[in-house]
Amino acid sequence: MTAHDLPVIAAVDGSSHSWDALDWAAQEAVRRSLPLLIVHVRPLTRRTTEEVRSAEAQELLDQAVLRTSGLAPELPTSTLAPLDFPSAALTSLSRDASMVVVGSRGLGGFRSLLIGSDSLATASMAQCPVVVVHSGRTAEDEEEAAEAFPDIVAGVAADESSDAVLEFAFEAAASRPGARLRLVHGWTMFSSLLSGGPVLDRAAAADAAERTLTELTAGWIEKYPQVEVAREPVSGSASRTLVTASATAALTVVGRRRGGESLGLGLAPVAQTTVTHALGPVAVVPC
Repeated sequence: MTAHDLPVIAAVDGSSHSWDALDWAAQEAVRRSLPLLIVHVRPLTRRTTEEVRSAEAQELLDQAVLRTSGLAPELPTSTLAPLDFPSAALTSLSRDASMVVVGSRGLGGFRSLLIGSDSLATASMAQCPVVVVHSGRTAEDEEEAAEAFPDIVAGVAADESSDAVLEFAFEAAASRPGARLRLVHGWTMFSSLLSGGPVLDRAAAADAAERTLTELTAGWIEKYPQVEVAREPVSGSASRTLVTASATAALTVVGRRRGGESLGLGLAPVAQTTVTHALGPVAVVPC
């Protein structure tokens, strides 16, 4: 199995959020011509017997397969029910996946939280992109949104870490006919100073940021000439622009620096804000 054949993993736990994530994952697997692996992580608990837990897991997975077959009858689908902590199991499985798709919240936790701890932990530690699907859009809503608002929005850093984000974002846009790719790059006078650009002339710093974004994306535009691209240098943090854009975007893409997971570090501020407050699906891409 090559990297291009690795499955899309959909994590389900019976919550409405996970059913939304399953629907999104199935549609994305069809777009990318990839198989779907539906995973239900059985909890580590002594409140029920292993026999009962296995039966409940199988019932849930059967429901998930039935739901998927109605949405995408030709999609190759398999299931798995590991016994583990959810984020640990999904992080382990992410080594052999194209992406992991999770709901913004599961069955547990507080209703006031915008994103569940397992979803956030998976997005912070997985070895492949993790898509967090915020509830509120049905499968029909997603199809209508894809037609009315086909944008893919990506937050782009001004360094080599942007390559993974750009690759994922361009592939997502290319798999959606008519989709426009909005590339958002946040800049400040301080970031201009650090990059050796203008430090006193704001207009010159803005021009430098736009040139940087053009240089970063030139090769990708050549590789994906069918994708309409809009470059958007933004003065200040890009997170507000990304969160606002997520309301009407088919997908919002942000990067996550590799290495921090071993130190117990979470997401960087822009990624954390976007994942937490987004109004649509967000992909967190390891860079």
